[in-house]
Amino acid sequence: MPLSRRTWALWAHVLAYMALLFFLSSLSSVPAPPGFFTDKHEHFFFYGILAALTLRALARGEWKGVAAATVIGAVIISSAYGVSDEFHQRFVPGRSYELLDMAADATGSAAAAAMLWAWSIIRRRSGRRHVL
Repeated sequence: MPLSRRTWALWAHVLAYMALLFFLSSLSSVPAPPGFFTDKHEHFFFYGILAALTLRALARGEWKGVAAATVIGAVIISSAYGVSDEFHQRFVPGRSYELLDMAADATGSAAAAAMLWAWSIIRRRSGRRHVL
């Protein structure tokens, strides 16, 4: 069965965001996070966004599609991308491969996906079944 334009568009957002993360990881020097934030906070936040976009694509853009399988899939895809991105950084001058960055990526991915799953349950119980 061919994929719909909507499905292609949802996955295009995921791929575009992955490309942005790859580009940012290719920079030898990145600005320090503001205030008391660390790069781990950035990893948590940015990979949370990736998990949210991935979950949206896996759920085909509908709240009813947000279920355990799509949540787990989103966490696995975004966390695996985080691992591959850290590996990529090994080859960028001035950058390094850090296990704590991968942990922040996975934690942010899981937190975002879990919050969206909880919100989907609340929406279903309230009778709202709008598009994600």
